[in-house]
Amino acid sequence: MSESNAIANGLAGAGGGIIAQIITYPLQTVNTRQQTERTLKRNKQSLLPQSSNSTKAPGTLLQIFQVIGSEGWGGLYSGLKPSLLGTAASQGIYYYFYQVFKNKAVAIAAARKVKGHGDGTVGMFGWLVVAAIAGSLNVLLTNPIWVLVTRMQTHTQAEKKIMEEKKEDLRRAASESTIAGSTLQDNLAELNSIKPRPYGTIHAANEVYNEAGIVGFWKGVIPALIMVCNPSIQFMIYESSLQHLRAKRAAKKQGDTSISALEVFLVGAIAKLGATVSTYPLLVVKSRLQAKQEIGGSSSLRYSGTFDAVLKMIRYEGLPGFYKGMSTKIVQSVFAASVLFMVKEELVKAFMVLADKSKKVVSNMSS
Repeated sequence: MSESNAIANGLAGAGGGIIAQIITYPLQTVNTRQQTERTLKRNKQSLLPQSSNSTKAPGTLLQIFQVIGSEGWGGLYSGLKPSLLGTAASQGIYYYFYQVFKNKAVAIAAARKVKGHGDGTVGMFGWLVVAAIAGSLNVLLTNPIWVLVTRMQTHTQAEKKIMEEKKEDLRRAASESTIAGSTLQDNLAELNSIKPRPYGTIHAANEVYNEAGIVGFWKGVIPALIMVCNPSIQFMIYESSLQHLRAKRAAKKQGDTSISALEVFLVGAIAKLGATVSTYPLLVVKSRLQAKQEIGGSSSLRYSGTFDAVLKMIRYEGLPGFYKGMSTKIVQSVFAASVLFMVKEELVKAFMVLADKSKKVVSNMSS
């Protein structure tokens, strides 16, 4: 029964994750671009090339319209295919192992109660450990997919940066009188006419492999593993809140202690909000590492690893750099998590009802 319960949760998690991903993907694309955009502290302006963006970034809604205007609707859904694969794999793996370890934790708590230790329930620390183990397995198995998704989401942004560097080189050459003014205008016009190249999953995979080999597919895995505390905090709040609701209803001696879809939605939103705010800086570092490193200009735009990224972000951008796009992420992740939890719980209920019906049919046929 516990095995079928784990499978039901794995399948439901994958289904809920896909639905939530499709609905909120445009926000996720814009958020990734916000996270990977470098903005200097005012007193550090001279340390990076003039082509780097140092102006205040536009709001989320304006950025969405800008992407649609310059890249079409497809720009908002760049990398959607591998993202859906990653979501299905990630949620399926996570919820499967989460349920497996959750069942073990419940069994251990029950056994401890029999021996006179504890009240038979899994405490907050227990939920934290269960979620952390499931999350670590998920990160190690699915990180390559998210590297490709990040590359595809930020490809146009990286191409624009490269183009800006080329234009700056041409202007510098013109100021040094190595090329004629008319030639400069012609070259700039030619660069402006170039559109970002089509960028598919295979192209992204080849680029990652050519840059860093197989190891490149696990870029950002260190902050990603540390970020396991995000779903750990999320599920600790989620499970504890649901347990509190059921206990409260049981104390009032209400006949039905089940949780409604709306209550699951609200509890999921609160849980994700708390987890997102506390771990967002790690998400920014992970996105920076997984995105295509800037070509040309100062080395401060490129990161060799997690520690290097953290030091350079503190030095050149200050603490605000670690919270870029957080408001977008809060809206996207909280809404996505709420939809995921709600859909998952309904799918689990449907799966268990079907399982019970199939068992009755089999028993009737055998009798």
